[in-house]
Amino acid sequence: MHKGAKIAIGVVTAAMVGAAGLGAYNLVDAVAGDGSTGAHGDPAPLRTGPPTADEIKKTAGDFLAAWESGDTAKAAGLTDNVSAATTALTGYRETAHVEKVALKPGTPEGAKVPFSVSAEISYGKQRSTWTYDSSLEVVRGRSTGNALVDWQPTVVHPELARGESLKTDAGAPPQIDAVDRNGTKLDAKDYPSLASVLPQLRKRFGEKAGGEPGVEVQAVPEGGAGSGTGAGAGTGAAAPKTLHVVSRGKPATLKTTLDAGAQRAAEAAVGRHADASVVAVKAGTGEILAVANSKKTEFNTALMGQTAPGSTMKIITSAMLLEQGKAAPGKPLPCPKYATYGMRFHNVEESENPGATFAQDFAASCNTAFISLAGQVGDGALAAEARDVFGLGLEWKTGVATFDGSVPAESGAGKAAAMIGQGKVQMSTLNVASMAATVRAGSFHQPYIVDPSLDDRQLARAPRALPGTVAEQLRSMMRLTATSGTGARAMSGLGGDIGAKTGSAEVDGQAKPNGWFSAYRGDVAAAAYVQQGGHGGDSAGPMVAAVLRAS
Repeated sequence: MHKGAKIAIGVVTAAMVGAAGLGAYNLVDAVAGDGSTGAHGDPAPLRTGPPTADEIKKTAGDFLAAWESGDTAKAAGLTDNVSAATTALTGYRETAHVEKVALKPGTPEGAKVPFSVSAEISYGKQRSTWTYDSSLEVVRGRSTGNALVDWQPTVVHPELARGESLKTDAGAPPQIDAVDRNGTKLDAKDYPSLASVLPQLRKRFGEKAGGEPGVEVQAVPEGGAGSGTGAGAGTGAAAPKTLHVVSRGKPATLKTTLDAGAQRAAEAAVGRHADASVVAVKAGTGEILAVANSKKTEFNTALMGQTAPGSTMKIITSAMLLEQGKAAPGKPLPCPKYATYGMRFHNVEESENPGATFAQDFAASCNTAFISLAGQVGDGALAAEARDVFGLGLEWKTGVATFDGSVPAESGAGKAAAMIGQGKVQMSTLNVASMAATVRAGSFHQPYIVDPSLDDRQLARAPRALPGTVAEQLRSMMRLTATSGTGARAMSGLGGDIGAKTGSAEVDGQAKPNGWFSAYRGDVAAAAYVQQGGHGGDSAGPMVAAVLRAS
């Protein structure tokens, strides 16, 4: 073994004397165990296990030094994804316009190495120093056994996500100072649910509100800023994220319809649940007063969610039945345990009330009573009522991206399921709040968050209003629900003109149904959704009541 070692060293010496540097490098690596051959020409075993402290320190230091010097190829070669790292580090210099960068490693924390960044940006005549902290992690390369930087977009910047790239641009929309209806400033720090709303408002209304573009470093999604989804999107659901302001330009003050007090109450209400949303609107105008989600993601569930609304749908179903004379508040309509129309339906806990009236069925949220009338209405009647009276499925132009509801025409069991808010019926929390608002006002007022006069957009208009008698009947039924029905506990203590409707929507694969609640107090209507919340009166009801109190 000792002789073999001496021979190997001799070979290395000879190679270093008589061969080019690259060959010598490869042979030295072989002796060190990093190359492809061992002392007898056999492949050397790859290093395994976590990188050592020395490897972590050296790899991180070499990577940061190469990045700092502008040697992109060398820096990328020290990562486990050369292609992605090359693209990102090239973009850092070319599209983010970083002229030079200083990188200072901190004390390693295991395999994680924090580092500070000071980047000098040069864009036209604008110059700025951009400082922030980031980190990297050193891993063992699977194919080489070498210590490598685990490449992630967050190495470049902690807020850079997969599918995003850095771009310094003078064409960014003007910054805005968004304020509520009374002039109170709104920002994502104090109102975190607005983090996905404010960038959309800036993109659409920054210049229209009198702002002038500045120069910014942004995290831009693949394909640009995105174009949004769903009817009425129009503003982009995935707006670029501003990471650094090079030149502020002229910001604009943008007045919204939001109410800071209601928004604060909404933020607190959703904070009690893992996945919940709440929206409040002014019934007589459609102005959005509050919108909050417990999940602070770019996808705004309150505005863009698409899920079955459960028994809150009985607001629209009741309007249809009342208009067609198939039911009346005081008219008897038994509530049996089961009803069959294409399939067998049941009530929560299989309850029944053989002597019930239609108003009592509504207040108790009796599914079977409603199902019993499915055969008396046309297959397209519910869809027409939802669209023509409640404005659902029309192109809403709220000023931000929204889903505007879907109630397709159905037959058989699908029609029966739709009557109780199941099947293919899809709603957002905003849609369900608008349903209650329509009943309170007597006609549909399309929700909006910025006054349409700012950009001359035309709000959606429903073809017709609720007949006066039907509106009064619906309000009396919703009041009964709020005072002595399934919504009474949540609405307790709220005086004045009140009305409510609860909902529980069953979803395949969920242990508990989603909880819904829709209500109004005076001219303010609100709705809330809680995933797997069970009974809507218990889960979503207190959220709505809290927002109504604050409004």
